[in-house]
Amino acid sequence: MTSLATGFARTQRWLREHPLAFDGALAAAVLVCMVVGSFADPNGEHGPKFGGRTPEVRSVVLMVLVSAALVFRRRNSMGVLIFTAAVSVVELVLGDPAAPVAMSAVIALYTVASRTDRPTTWRVGLLTMGVLTGSAMLFGSTPWYTQENVGIFAWTGMAAAAGDAVRSRRAFVDAIRERAERAERTREEEARRRVAEERLRIARDLHDVVAHHIALVNVQAGVAAHVMDKRPDQAKEALAHVREASRSALNELRATVGLLRQSGDPEAPTEPAPGLDVLDELVTTFRQAGLPVEVARADDGERAPAAVDLAAYRIIQEALTNVQKHAGPDAKAEVSVIRVGPTLEVTVLDNGNEPDGRTDGGGHGLLGMRERVTALGGALSAGPRYGGGFRVQAILPFKARTGEDT
Repeated sequence: MTSLATGFARTQRWLREHPLAFDGALAAAVLVCMVVGSFADPNGEHGPKFGGRTPEVRSVVLMVLVSAALVFRRRNSMGVLIFTAAVSVVELVLGDPAAPVAMSAVIALYTVASRTDRPTTWRVGLLTMGVLTGSAMLFGSTPWYTQENVGIFAWTGMAAAAGDAVRSRRAFVDAIRERAERAERTREEEARRRVAEERLRIARDLHDVVAHHIALVNVQAGVAAHVMDKRPDQAKEALAHVREASRSALNELRATVGLLRQSGDPEAPTEPAPGLDVLDELVTTFRQAGLPVEVARADDGERAPAAVDLAAYRIIQEALTNVQKHAGPDAKAEVSVIRVGPTLEVTVLDNGNEPDGRTDGGGHGLLGMRERVTALGGALSAGPRYGGGFRVQAILPFKARTGEDT
């Protein structure tokens, strides 16, 4: 059933793309119907009787002419209607008995009705009906009340009505399609306009917040630095203004960025960012998952800047995760955090003997660690150890690039 529908749709699409071929096939079918009908005697004892009469040569020529004219019904529908109607009148007046040449005029009238407006359809339809029916009744060889004359009247009327109905339906479908396309375009344009306006508004808000408060912080910090030695009270007041301005800027930035959140987004975490202070808790989670981890720390108990502290924690977390994923079931890990002068060295070792997939470029863990370390001005080295296992070492500046002090 699906293949049949697909074939029908393909044929319909081909006929739309080649209308002349369809009109040619229609003209041939109309010619066959007219020739077959010309051999039928409508006044048989029990209805139409085939073989009761033979069409004249003139009638055959006229049928061929009007059929050929139907090939051009789309290009010049009104001209084809006038030609077929005129030839039909000739056949109705001279034919004895008349061949059904008027069938071509019916097809031409349908074409005109389906391609013009309703007033034109009614005018042309009534004129065609009157001319063909009047010619058959007044000049035909049969009495005016015969069924052939009534049939001409009925068929021309139905052709005009059917063509008008098809035109109305086509116009209705086109209007619906145009309305849907216009609504879609309008909706997309409105969405783009609203997005642009919202971006502009947020950008303007961010600019106002950052420009105002950072300028205020800069001024107050300059005042504090200038009077720090001679007037410490005034310096404290300036620093209080700096603290208040920065707090206000953070609150406004949080409110502005909050507008970008979707209604279904999870709530933003309120706990502080993790760091080396909770390293024991991190290690405990890996131990509970079956990975033995030893920790050695020699960082003098001095807390690193927030960015460095977070980076060290994330590096250890990612490295231990890689050990658990790639080093095999019997692997062990060692973590060391050592303060060496102005740097903090974070090292994670394991003794895994399984084929390691950490260096094949398939993941983003090492790349993320390297980017995090590079952003702070440090260095990261990672690779297999001699004798088996893997080694990750990050050397982080104890003071981040931002100039954040301990």
